[in-house]
Amino acid sequence: MSGGVVNLRQARKARARDAKRAEADANAAKHGRTKQQRAREEVDAARARAHLDGHERTPE
Repeated sequence: MSGGVVNLRQARKARARDAKRAEADANAAKHGRTKQQRAREEVDAARARAHLDGHERTPE
């Protein structure tokens, strides 16, 4: 049979903790950026905006 007694309540809570930890890790990878990375992305976005605005055609 089984190797030992399993407390189902503890097993359920452990499984829930593991699921939350996995979701938190995924969110950190998706949204977690350093201050330097955020600043760099902001500078890149501003540069791209300025580039597009510089090529805008004036209405006739």
